[in-house]
Amino acid sequence: QVQLVESGGGSVQAGGSQRLSCVASGFTFRSSSMAWFRQAPGKEREGVAAIDSDGSTSYADSVKGRFTISQDNAKNTLYLQMNSLKPEDTAMYYCAADTVTGIATMDGYEYNYWGQGTQVTVSS
Repeated sequence: QVQLVESGGGSVQAGGSQRLSCVASGFTFRSSSMAWFRQAPGKEREGVAAIDSDGSTSYADSVKGRFTISQDNAKNTLYLQMNSLKPEDTAMYYCAADTVTGIATMDGYEYNYWGQGTQVTVSS
């Protein structure tokens, strides 16, 4: 069955860096689009970054220039490198897969598989 397992979350001070990983299994990773979403307490889920099946990327304005999404097809792993972290980046981060269209989007409804999430906490 499909599995998405995130790791790499934790606590970090503002200005620091973290790298999230998402190991995928049970579907053809290289032909799927993948994305990272986040949700803070009391707030709606928001798209952070997405990557097409051809490697094209897109980012939320709030993270452009600070976050980088990438993937290693040989390891079936999605990454999110987060630099210059801010307290407002504190949230649960989720990995998501769209195994149908292969087109990256920030619309969560386009993704048919989700991981369990990993918490990122940024202190000031």
